[in-house]
Amino acid sequence: MKKLVLAYSGGLDTSYCVKSLSEKGYEVHAVSVNTGGFDADEVTKLESKALALGAHSYTSIEAVETFYQDIVKYLIFGNVLKNNTYPLSVSAERVTQAVAIVKHAKEIGASYIAHGSTGAGNDQVRFDLIFQTMAPEIEIITPIRDQKLSREDEIQYLKKHGVDWSWEKAQYSINKGLWGTSVGGSETLKSRNPLPNAAYPNPCSKTGEERISIQFEKGELVGINNQKYAPVAAIQALQALAGPYAIGRDIHVGDTIIGIKGRVGFEAAAALITLKAHHLLEKHTLSKWQLHHKDYIGSYYGMMLHEGQYLDPVMRDFEALLTNSQNTVTGSVFITLHPYRFTLDGIDSEFDLMDNSFGTYGEANEAWSAAEAKGFIKLSANAGKIYQHVNK
Repeated sequence: MKKLVLAYSGGLDTSYCVKSLSEKGYEVHAVSVNTGGFDADEVTKLESKALALGAHSYTSIEAVETFYQDIVKYLIFGNVLKNNTYPLSVSAERVTQAVAIVKHAKEIGASYIAHGSTGAGNDQVRFDLIFQTMAPEIEIITPIRDQKLSREDEIQYLKKHGVDWSWEKAQYSINKGLWGTSVGGSETLKSRNPLPNAAYPNPCSKTGEERISIQFEKGELVGINNQKYAPVAAIQALQALAGPYAIGRDIHVGDTIIGIKGRVGFEAAAALITLKAHHLLEKHTLSKWQLHHKDYIGSYYGMMLHEGQYLDPVMRDFEALLTNSQNTVTGSVFITLHPYRFTLDGIDSEFDLMDNSFGTYGEANEAWSAAEAKGFIKLSANAGKIYQHVNK
């Protein structure tokens, strides 16, 4: 038989892939990669469905820690928000998932690798780029994209082959992971309307305000209210704390890799709070030029990741610079949680560059004289004065 590894989610598209590829004589090995969206019960259900559809085997790869160490950590270091809005909740996951799937395909000696992406989205690019780069000898098979199948086509095929399950399309598609949850629906297919509150998975169940502090060590989130955590556990604990306030909701509008505009809703309390708090701590502990250059490097790193170019060697160069920039990004950030929003109240760090022994902004100059200030200002004005003199 022809050994094939399928990126399997348990939805209609990948269920069609299992059945149709099995019927065509492939030995289908279904693989799901957990980047924070599955619990043990869901994994058991995925396995049962895959095997019932005809899969030769099912494997669940636990990759939450890998996802953090390889990607999320650098998204935090770079304060990455796509178009100043989106923390790359889903697009970042796809890279980790694709890498894990192609490694599994190599381990079991598969000659084929498949996914259920359509031809109209970003995921087809991300999966194919990773697969082609890491394993150019493995043939990529994409039934949904190649056959341009509708949901009804897939459902009818499955019924014809004895799979009469309920495939009622949910009003809103939800994709949950460590770094946030994406939300899609009819409203996100056009430009005018927002998603209703009911579309988001976390209803606002907390009222009033709650003051918390979070701790960073060299740029990594390692504590909440001075209780120590490993970074992944810290992100999960922060989500549990802030999620009931329905914090971190928005709609991202951006350019897809294939050239069309797209909208997607998301809910990412822990990601938004971590990124904004981390950025505030950096403003206090990094130099002017560190902040300046990190800004565009983080943006470019996020763009490359979004477009599936994770394996380009320049990404390792960016990661090295971002990591080195975090040597002094250590301290506490004080935050107040409110329904649907949060405020950053201040920081405490031994590396805080607001050192009043040199001067207090707008109040006192301790390390220079008035004459020195006047001379500095006069020299700083020279270029402008020369330009104005020459170009009257």
